[in-house]
Amino acid sequence: MKAKATLKQIAKELGVSVSTVSKALNDSPEISEQTKVKIKEYAKLKNYKPNVIGLNLKNRKTKTIGVIIPNILNSFFAKVFSGIEKVADKKGYNVITCISNESLEKEVHTLEMLSNGTIDGFILSVSQEAQKLQDYNHFSEIINDGTPIVMFDRIADEVDCDKVVVDDYDSAINSTQHLINLGCKNIALISSVDNISVGKLRTEGYLKALKDNNIPVNEKIILRTDSEEDMKAKIEGIFDHKIDGIFALDENDSVAALRVSLKKGYRVPEDISIIGFADGILASRRLSPSLTTVSQHGVEIGEVAAKRLIERLEEPEGTVSEYETIVIKTKLKERESTRKV
Repeated sequence: MKAKATLKQIAKELGVSVSTVSKALNDSPEISEQTKVKIKEYAKLKNYKPNVIGLNLKNRKTKTIGVIIPNILNSFFAKVFSGIEKVADKKGYNVITCISNESLEKEVHTLEMLSNGTIDGFILSVSQEAQKLQDYNHFSEIINDGTPIVMFDRIADEVDCDKVVVDDYDSAINSTQHLINLGCKNIALISSVDNISVGKLRTEGYLKALKDNNIPVNEKIILRTDSEEDMKAKIEGIFDHKIDGIFALDENDSVAALRVSLKKGYRVPEDISIIGFADGILASRRLSPSLTTVSQHGVEIGEVAAKRLIERLEEPEGTVSEYETIVIKTKLKERESTRKV
């Protein structure tokens, strides 16, 4: 990605003040035409994109937060956004929301577009493509340019910033242990999120629970894919083997697990118990039987992320607090898809 220059960088490299650069880009009559041309041409060369809001002589705050979510159809992200907006509104901030659609290119473009003075800071969850390619330079560049970022759910350990996550690893251990406590001995894993951080952590938790209970890992009943389409194409193969429990790592995985179980003639929960890592309306209210789920507390995550970003934005000048990783505990909501202990 081509780096985007700041007013400060242009001023330093041309040996002029930030005020001179800003006035030149604003066509101020105080600046000679020769200097204007020189500064504008250099700014263009350095990929600087003038913005009416961004060209302030002083660092005026826009009182606007940029939110980038990977998938608008995922109920978890909708809940997170609800929490963000609740806190932002209370604190007098506006929210601009963009969807990356799991695309690295769109994620980069959105960050570039909004960081040019339109917003004060970002709250975001990393796209699948960025995590798959391990490409996080665009986040570091934005932060180094003075725009703070709070990551939630899907994070990049390589990027120094504030983060809000759920205890994916421990939650997966506890969920798998719950199935074991119910008497399940052949627990299938179904994942369409194996290429993102949360999917990997949940899988590790599942494997740790099996190990702790001396249950051999059966690769034939472990389905790890990178997409919903791939998961749906392969899920029926899991049922060619003996299973009495399923741990599904995403809401779509959970719904597919239940539907295919019923299609294959399993009685739920008499023959097979299912736990899904999701707590959307579809899983909890619109399926029969209703799904036992790991609640991620999306609204709380959004509230905590917004509070952390606003705290950082409103720190006194010259104060730089330590970056935090805040962990939100999940809760297992038992419904009809699991047997009772």
